[in-house]
Amino acid sequence: MSSTISPGVRREIFEDFHDDYRESFRKFLQAEVVPHHKEWMKQHIVSRDLFTKAAEHGFLAMAIDEEYGGAGADDWRLNAILVEEAAYAGVMSSWMGPSVHNDLGIPYLLGSANDEQKARWFPGVASGETILALAMTEPGTGSDLAGIQTRAVRDGDDWIINGAKTFISNGINADMVVTAVRTDDDPHRGLSMFVIERGMEGFERGNQIEKLGQHANDTAELFFNDCRVPAENLLGAEGSGFGQLMSHLIPERLSLAVGSAAAAEKALEVTLAYVKERKAFGRPIGSFQNSRFTLAELATKVEMTRAFIDRTVGRYIDGTATVQEAAMAKFWTTDLLWEVCDAGLQLHGGYGYTTEYQISEFWADARVNRIYAGSNEIMKELVGRSLGL
Repeated sequence: MSSTISPGVRREIFEDFHDDYRESFRKFLQAEVVPHHKEWMKQHIVSRDLFTKAAEHGFLAMAIDEEYGGAGADDWRLNAILVEEAAYAGVMSSWMGPSVHNDLGIPYLLGSANDEQKARWFPGVASGETILALAMTEPGTGSDLAGIQTRAVRDGDDWIINGAKTFISNGINADMVVTAVRTDDDPHRGLSMFVIERGMEGFERGNQIEKLGQHANDTAELFFNDCRVPAENLLGAEGSGFGQLMSHLIPERLSLAVGSAAAAEKALEVTLAYVKERKAFGRPIGSFQNSRFTLAELATKVEMTRAFIDRTVGRYIDGTATVQEAAMAKFWTTDLLWEVCDAGLQLHGGYGYTTEYQISEFWADARVNRIYAGSNEIMKELVGRSLGL
């Protein structure tokens, strides 16, 4: 998909091989995801085959070294392409699972796994046979990571973990859950990361969490009741959890921003097509001044946002992006996506409130993006502090 306002304009952050990769993934989505999207939405979970098929075609675990079955392609722009194209294809919730695997789970393993852990975990992760999830949020703890209460106590060669996590994407499908756990009372130095695996004693999953939107994304609460985890499943040094969490927040928030910007473009495209065809009082509803002004404002915001996001992605690639920029990108794009979807639904009239039209799905899916990866209020707090306020 090209920009709504500037079709065909080459985006400077991408190179020729990225275009080929994008086109290949576009075809993959049409063949392997789009035909199943509605079914997966009804089931509230995607088939595990999606992960293995994505791996076979080079769309999973791209950054894992070839010796473990990955592509050895440490280029975050590939991740951005996947998120964008899923949005353009209208199947964001179906791609959420692989995206969590690629963008949330794998970076922790790449950054902190030792050689033994890499040899043990990476082949399955790279093939898509071992599905990853990341577990931070707790029933009583959202954006405040220092408030994490799930606790681990050393017991010989094991750790005994007690607690619960909630709103965990891939919570049902996941075979390995990268989990933030408290190993000491210090708010920051007392956090550690563990990899908790399917079948471990004391590890249980709740039922699917019924959500307003993103229905193809399986989401669950996880319970650890005297869960026995081998010491060799500690990821990184004991007490390094807070540092690990902080180090991965920029790409996590930027990934959400990239997807939200693309989804806003798609929602605008769908709305434009509708208002040009739908008639009222004998003429297309898009020809009324209110419609024109509303869409003109949204198109301008979308175009300006694309320029900012591409600049921020470029800065992340060259290592100069800041926490404040990622926070700006996250809250701006997710607010804009909601604005575009809400206006788009309004311009669809009563039909916008039916599931017959894509805009209703986009509207429902968009709302949670303002909460994911730290609420937008937290993002504004971070930006405000960077201004010396």
